[in-house]
Amino acid sequence: MSATAETYLKTRVSIMSERLLDARALAEIGQLTLPALAERFDLETLVDDQLPPRVRARAVEQALIQLLLADLAVLLRPMDATGGSLLLAWARKYALFNLKTLIRGKVYELDQGEIRRQLYDLPERVRLPHQELFRAENVLELLRVLETGPLRLIARQARESYEQRREPFVLEAALDQRYYAELARTASRFQGEEAQAVAQLLGAVLDRTSLLWLLRFRFAFGFSPSEAFYQLVPSTRLLHRERLLRLANVDGFEELLDALPAPLDRLLAGCGDLSEVQRRSNGLLLEECRRILARGRFGVPRALAYLILREQNMRLVYALIQGRLLGLSQEVVDIAIDLVEPKCPTRLPAAA
Repeated sequence: MSATAETYLKTRVSIMSERLLDARALAEIGQLTLPALAERFDLETLVDDQLPPRVRARAVEQALIQLLLADLAVLLRPMDATGGSLLLAWARKYALFNLKTLIRGKVYELDQGEIRRQLYDLPERVRLPHQELFRAENVLELLRVLETGPLRLIARQARESYEQRREPFVLEAALDQRYYAELARTASRFQGEEAQAVAQLLGAVLDRTSLLWLLRFRFAFGFSPSEAFYQLVPSTRLLHRERLLRLANVDGFEELLDALPAPLDRLLAGCGDLSEVQRRSNGLLLEECRRILARGRFGVPRALAYLILREQNMRLVYALIQGRLLGLSQEVVDIAIDLVEPKCPTRLPAAA
């Protein structure tokens, strides 16, 4: 990327970052009514009382994702092929969400109209060939169709896993693993100091993901150490291949948390279940994103950090709106939008 394009990108990210919601802004919008939220985020569907809450919630979710994808489109404009490929690889998670919806539709023989209503409307650069996929007779044919497009590596590994074990869960786990592996492969194209900055951010993403997967596979689903390790994507930061291999052989939820490297061991000390691990580790990732956004030297990692933070904001806004649509108490809504820590009496990691 040229110096001019780099400067433009960093300036654009700085301007867009002013949209991000901090704790004070969340507390303010957390008190808004549905009509006020509709005006604040330009969500006309919210004020249509003739629509059922489920339909309104789905329309809101689509609208919020479109806001995120609009930001993505703006950030892609000044980027070269390397930077753009990383952001597009990250955004393809939404194509995978659609793919999982299509797969479940095939597995459970759902009505095509219902399947279509559950799909996200995505831009061409991350969209799946929906018409061809709808025509596929089964899951294997659907994956073979995908092997001719940009998701071919993800589709091939998923198909091979599904051919070995005809279980939808195994298929979805393979899709997730390949997605993060492809994201890591795309990040490896960067060079010099920019490569180190990208590796720092992506390492934080993979640390969180691999830790949650390891705990879930080992203690919720009862995978053997080797089965759990096979599902993971090693990080370039804390949870590298050798460390993950050692952790996969630890028997016991709390023992595994104690064996984590710093600062994860201190951050997660006392966590009694997977949901608490997820909440705290997510906070660590967001903190790293804020650090890169505020002090990072390179435009691409700052842009990706912004998108991760923006996505988190959209999730909290959606949780707030869902709470209003369902008539939940303000106390529950405050927990949902991370203003109040949840108080859960259970300490059952397997149930999480």
